[in-house]
Amino acid sequence: MSEAFEFAFAGEDLLLSHQHALPASAALAALPPPESDFLLGQLGGRPCRARRWPAELALPEDVQAVNPRAAFGLIADETWMLAARAKHLLGWDRASRFCGACGAPTRIDPAEPAKLCTVCTHRSYPQIAPAVMCLVRKGKELLLARSPHFRPGMYSALAGFVEAGESVEGCLSREVFEETGIYITNIRWFASQPWPFPQSLMLAFHADYAGGEITPQADEIEDAQWFSLDRLPQLPAPVSIAARLLQDGIRQLQSGE
Repeated sequence: MSEAFEFAFAGEDLLLSHQHALPASAALAALPPPESDFLLGQLGGRPCRARRWPAELALPEDVQAVNPRAAFGLIADETWMLAARAKHLLGWDRASRFCGACGAPTRIDPAEPAKLCTVCTHRSYPQIAPAVMCLVRKGKELLLARSPHFRPGMYSALAGFVEAGESVEGCLSREVFEETGIYITNIRWFASQPWPFPQSLMLAFHADYAGGEITPQADEIEDAQWFSLDRLPQLPAPVSIAARLLQDGIRQLQSGE
């Protein structure tokens, strides 16, 4: 059998060689048994393995621990997406060792990504938290905001989690209004991105201004403004779908769409 692609983690960090490649199996052979270890699937006919060790792991000489966000651009996009999937599933594996219905230990179902209770046979699956992102346009300006936890000077599109019983469209309108006091219309789909920090699925949209005055939500939004192309602030790093959404909005303004 071909050597597996090793999507290995120490705590929340991805393990890479110092050449920014996935570590070879031989480089990990001297490590103690991992906390989690299972097959993800295959890539190009080679098996993909997800493994996780504690954060305080002593690393082999040719292996380094890298924040997954920082790994974007260091490894191929397809490899990064698989690493994101591995991170999501490893987090789910750690959080679902016991049945949520009866409390008994669980085991991984070999047929699909699921956990089976060893007593009551309850079946559970990895949780996915859908979150929306909305870039609002008014004429030749874009509505951007910053959260207190953003790096200094950075602004982005508005975002929030879909609540139980809520449609995606309803969530978009609610989040934009709650965070900025702005009403939107003409919602248009852009793209999606798995975001395993820890278990989100980002759903990105464009929308148009329909009314209201900017009123930042206390404790959530530090500042929100309408930005024209000649005064854009610092934007999100390319790792997130926010960067792609904003670049598409900028392209539309530049082309007069």
